[in-house]
Amino acid sequence: MEIRPGKPYPLGARYDGAGTNISLFSEVAESVELCLFDEHGRETRHTLPEVTGHCWHGYVPNLIPGQHYGFRVHGPWEPGLGSICNPAKLLLDPYAKAIAGDVSWNPAVFAFDGESGKPEPTDSAPFVPKSVVTNPFFDWSDDSAPRVAWNDTVIYEVHVKGFSIVNPDIPTELRGTYSALAHPASIDYFRRLGITALELMPVHQFIHDGHLLDKGLRNYWGYNTIGFFAPHSEYAARETAAVQVAEFKQMVKTLHKAGIEVILDVVYNHTAEGNHKGPTLCFRGIDNGAYYRLSSDDPRYYVDYTGTGNSLNMRHPHVLQLIMDSLRYWILEMHVDGFRFDLASTLARELHDVDRLSAFFDIIQQDPVISQVKLIAEPWDVGEGGYQVGNFPPGWSEWNGKYRDCIRDFWRGEGHTLAEFAYRFTGSSDLYENTGRRPYASINFVTCHDGFTLTDLVSYNDKRNDANGESNRDGESHNRSWNCGVEGPTDDPDIIALRDRQKRNLLVTLMLSQGVPMVAAGDEIGRSALGNNNTYCQDNELSWIDWQSADDRLLDFARRLIAFRREHPVFRRRHWFQGQAVYGRGLEDICWLTPAGIEMEDDYWKEGHARSIAIFLNGSAVPTPDAYGRRVVDNSFYVIINAHHEPLEFTMPGKEWGRKWRIAIDTTAGFSNDQATIDPGEQVPTESRSIIVLQSEGDPERTTARSSIPKVRSA
Repeated sequence: MEIRPGKPYPLGARYDGAGTNISLFSEVAESVELCLFDEHGRETRHTLPEVTGHCWHGYVPNLIPGQHYGFRVHGPWEPGLGSICNPAKLLLDPYAKAIAGDVSWNPAVFAFDGESGKPEPTDSAPFVPKSVVTNPFFDWSDDSAPRVAWNDTVIYEVHVKGFSIVNPDIPTELRGTYSALAHPASIDYFRRLGITALELMPVHQFIHDGHLLDKGLRNYWGYNTIGFFAPHSEYAARETAAVQVAEFKQMVKTLHKAGIEVILDVVYNHTAEGNHKGPTLCFRGIDNGAYYRLSSDDPRYYVDYTGTGNSLNMRHPHVLQLIMDSLRYWILEMHVDGFRFDLASTLARELHDVDRLSAFFDIIQQDPVISQVKLIAEPWDVGEGGYQVGNFPPGWSEWNGKYRDCIRDFWRGEGHTLAEFAYRFTGSSDLYENTGRRPYASINFVTCHDGFTLTDLVSYNDKRNDANGESNRDGESHNRSWNCGVEGPTDDPDIIALRDRQKRNLLVTLMLSQGVPMVAAGDEIGRSALGNNNTYCQDNELSWIDWQSADDRLLDFARRLIAFRREHPVFRRRHWFQGQAVYGRGLEDICWLTPAGIEMEDDYWKEGHARSIAIFLNGSAVPTPDAYGRRVVDNSFYVIINAHHEPLEFTMPGKEWGRKWRIAIDTTAGFSNDQATIDPGEQVPTESRSIIVLQSEGDPERTTARSSIPKVRSA
């Protein structure tokens, strides 16, 4: 086979219609072999003829899409210096746009001989996945990104397989695939629910850990990436080589047509190769010291900020290039609309400490492509100083872990939470305002893939993770959950009613808080994982959405609640409330009142037992036009929150706040169709642990109320 010199850029395999250019970076390589496989798995090897700037490259005429390939890297075997080149191991292309096959956990997939520590000599090709040359051409005509404004965004965190694998409205042959998410039944469901963005759990090619397979389990969540450019092949409806690329693109195009954005949960902090005992599948065999953070004391071992065995070396320019090229590829070639970065603090580590001004953030900020999409950080890792909620740069939004913890504590009855609740409900200005960010920097969530589902959050005090095979030692033990008096399932109608009310309380709090709400898929229909709060390895009914058992009443409530938020801009402001503690008195956008209808004084915030409050939101005080330049006018709202364990009567404030009110939402029952009005000074009976949302009828005579939020900062 003829191999011409080719070009060092772009890296990876690039088909141009006549042949394919191949380029692989390795600083330690002495030579690199391109390995091609026919349909029977027979291999031919060809030495790449050129090296430019540590990029080994060549051009192969007539090498077409569908071709399976890999690399063998010849170089030094010096484990004590961090170099473990072993040409017996077939290696994936770090830039592979598609990957075929799985890992068979044979000893051949490991670079080391387990007993001697010498190079393991067995050819690994029969036991490892192969890279696939892809066709870059796709008809994107008439595709248009929805570009939903941040403050209008409602995120739906979803697992590609789990959403549809047992959905009776999806054809059997499509269930669990990218095509299923784009099926008309799915599109109709998303649109009726009212979400604006799907946040897909990892869809970069990942592998299933050997120790899980040995126990009959699988890496269901997918936080075990081995290919940063390749859509996970198991989620494709067809098994034809590289079809997953076109199928993913068609999914995005269809979702865009429905006005729904696609955000990817991406795992750039580590790879599936694990620690020094892990397999050699790609990066480790290509250039171990370049791709990974190695221990300065002993380079045979890895620095681990992720709890998975390794951390990518963000200090190396080619690793930064890999990540930036990957992000741009998913934006420009796959048309996705944003990213949620798993354990993002790891990406910010230059030497050891998390550095907000690290090279990673500098590069993203100046990149004309990446900087223009939605960027969401999971602002923590497992390393020292890794919890960085509120510390990411302008332009970034964050999963607000403090929001989750506070809202859970507040509704389960923990003391000393009222003051922090006020910050969280109003967008967490204490976390984000000082960095010049807006309320939508806060991605608000009560539940996500990791931890209890919404139903389990109000049904279990303790995790039930025995099915994971780790004697219930895995998963978070401090869940901030409350079982409402009985652990697990119950037939007690009073407990069931309380749990239903608590679920509505949590959803209403989430949707009416300033910031961007995120709903975990299945919570809106009452999905339970039977108390398992770490279903990462449960690729079965425990994790999949059970559509046959859907709570239709909860679903209807969730739909109406999301629509209610969309109809009223006072709940999705683009700017901060002008609160007393930060801005002084006399402003009129928000006010906090006691159950007696009297403005809150500072001492009330300090009472540890205080769990009941009313919030006035002035609809005429939304300060700026919306994203389209239109003047924003809304009703005013009076939100009564009683997290106390007993019923209370709330007194409506005077007529200067509003002449007439009617109940829009009461979480004891749901949305109200009662058109009866409530007058100023009237008593409003409020059930224990409930929310009543009252909507103004007509304009207030005058608004002289003073704004205030508590003079406390979150811990």
